[in-house]
Amino acid sequence: MMTRLVNQNAYRSAGAAEGCSDRPVAFTVLTPTFNRGHTLERVYRSLCRQSCRDFEWLVVDDGSTDNTRVLIEGWQQEAPFAIRYIWQPNRHKKAAFNNGVLHARGEWIVALDSDDDLDQDALKKMGEIWSEIASADRERYVGITGLCVRPDGCIIGDRFPRDVMDATSLDMRFRHHVDGEKFGCLRTAVLRQFPFREDVAGFVPEDTVWNAIARAGYLTRWVNQVFRVYHESPDALVRGGVSASNATGLWLAAYEAIENNVAWFWYQPLSFLAAAARYTRFSLHMRRFACRRPAGLRLTHILSRLLVIVMASLGMALYLCDRLRAARSDKREWSSPDDAAGGISRSRDVAPALSQATIRNAREGRD
Repeated sequence: MMTRLVNQNAYRSAGAAEGCSDRPVAFTVLTPTFNRGHTLERVYRSLCRQSCRDFEWLVVDDGSTDNTRVLIEGWQQEAPFAIRYIWQPNRHKKAAFNNGVLHARGEWIVALDSDDDLDQDALKKMGEIWSEIASADRERYVGITGLCVRPDGCIIGDRFPRDVMDATSLDMRFRHHVDGEKFGCLRTAVLRQFPFREDVAGFVPEDTVWNAIARAGYLTRWVNQVFRVYHESPDALVRGGVSASNATGLWLAAYEAIENNVAWFWYQPLSFLAAAARYTRFSLHMRRFACRRPAGLRLTHILSRLLVIVMASLGMALYLCDRLRAARSDKREWSSPDDAAGGISRSRDVAPALSQATIRNAREGRD
């Protein structure tokens, strides 16, 4: 109850500070953040360059102790668009995202991380693409998704088979074999029906929400247009391998794949076999850290159970490799405490078969 009151007070004070009304907008650019004052300016500058102005920037601060508030208050005075700031005690990115969705004024939510930036015409393009969908069909859609590029302009991951396609996110991944970082906007009304689980400690994979929306039958319009520039910074990686704060989330991603998405098994069986190995791998890590398994999550499909049995040995081997890697890392850090770069590079090995977005967001409370 206290957290909810804090959020409501922050919501009111932010609105008063920027002097804006409660008028609806087309887009809410939602940025959950935690101690990211050193990268937030990149987001702000990209929003200032947007050719579409029918949006607000909603920053949900998950308990930062740096200069985030000061920066936002300064930008509120000069920005050509509405900026709202909500502060909450640290409850991880999942809770910050849920809080932002709850308070969003936009019909669409554009979830922009605190270290990335938008193509200058991204919001304009999204609006134009939405207008091309017949009004009678729009309730069937959850969003519009396009491509991401690195700062050098290289496309990340796969392009879509056609320049314009309508499909669920699960069909795009498994039937059409499209992988890699993607980005777009999602209808606020739909997101409010599918909040992130907050009963799981630490990191919760984004795929648990996107997959649930897909299984409900919502379509996405996929377009081969660039919407976001993806910046990979060292502190956006998982540090130190599997930990107590990400073990449950990594297990949840594996459970989600083999239990809830098993209907797509025959399109990519190897992907499901790998997920089954990760199920055992991270189950053992959860036992090691005494992590509580989320209530009500059991394997109910015969195929799901069979996959876990078949891949159990590999899962155990991966777990032992994790332990060995961690022991070697600890030994190196003990002998060379300044070897920070080694710790960062090793973090990429946490879950090699997980998506880039999942790896990137398996953070120990950073945002």
